[in-house]
Amino acid sequence: MDVVPSSSFVAETRRSSAGCCSLNMPFFSKGKSGVDTFYKIEKSPLGSGNFAVVKKAFKIEMKEADYKKMKPPVEADEQAKKAKIPAQVAVKIIDKAKVEDMGDIEREVEIMGMIEHPNVIKLFEIYDEPKKMNLVMELVTGGELFDRIVAQGQYTEKDAAKCIGTMCDALKYLHEKKVVHRDLKPENILYASTAPDADLKIADFGLARMVSGGDMMKTACGTPGYVAPEILKNQGYDSGAVDCWSVGVILYILLCGFPPFYEEELPALFDQIMKARYDFPTPWWDTISPEAKALVKALLVVDPKKRLTAAGVLDNEWIMNKAPDLAITGLTAQMKKYNATRKLKKAAQAIMGQNKMRNLTKALKDIQAAEGCAK
Repeated sequence: MDVVPSSSFVAETRRSSAGCCSLNMPFFSKGKSGVDTFYKIEKSPLGSGNFAVVKKAFKIEMKEADYKKMKPPVEADEQAKKAKIPAQVAVKIIDKAKVEDMGDIEREVEIMGMIEHPNVIKLFEIYDEPKKMNLVMELVTGGELFDRIVAQGQYTEKDAAKCIGTMCDALKYLHEKKVVHRDLKPENILYASTAPDADLKIADFGLARMVSGGDMMKTACGTPGYVAPEILKNQGYDSGAVDCWSVGVILYILLCGFPPFYEEELPALFDQIMKARYDFPTPWWDTISPEAKALVKALLVVDPKKRLTAAGVLDNEWIMNKAPDLAITGLTAQMKKYNATRKLKKAAQAIMGQNKMRNLTKALKDIQAAEGCAK
């Protein structure tokens, strides 16, 4: 879904002689030295969207003399920051001509600039050029969460507990900083590498928002199936509880291989979500522990004030030490089916992207109209 553009951007920045601004990381503004001066970008994309493409890049090693030759020269503090950037990175190249409002991008950059957590994708630098904005980011190569499970062949409740605990540790950090992600889903939960012990990373802050004081978010955004009831009800929401609902959906899928809310038509799906109408069908849930089911129930609560928080999840006994270390029967087979269907729908949605928001808005209006008639 689309979001309401933000008119605000980074208010407090410090411009150096190299045309850089500092916001916990280098920020390259409109200077003579573009991203190609510092990085060799591969031609083949890693991924693409409506207005951006992501490519792998290699940092060009430079000596102090090289920096001094630049006009204007790169200052010592910026050189030190560049030295800490890995040799391989991902560059998100944004085509400004395709962006309806750069405020959306600026808000994403502002939020990512204040985040420093091992389980959140890191933004290193921004090169703002006349026609493009280049975001130099952490390169992750381990693939999506659900793909890893399918490839792994078996999965246990203990594996699921570790995954959810890692996600909620990152969410606790974000929520303490008043950052709400608003679009947690399998595509945005990635592994840093293919190593068995690779870190899990939360990615894509395109829909993230800062909340403070009595501010209420009213934008209908997120991904159908993972979106929280309060977002669909259009009554406003002001906390990270929307992220915790999404965690509940992901946990449910991790334990059985299919989602709790699965209606094909959007009005029916949204109605199911707003009433939290789901169950634990046999035989898929027969061997799942009561503690795991209880955690799902604590997260998929319609009232956001009664929903378990990220901090609450971390204190949960099942997360800490009670999750059984036994393979969940039939999980990977179900996950494989769901993953294939999910990716097919994603491809179809990309083709029909122009109608997406119109269809979702109509679905919400249909539900609200029906509720109005019932009163």
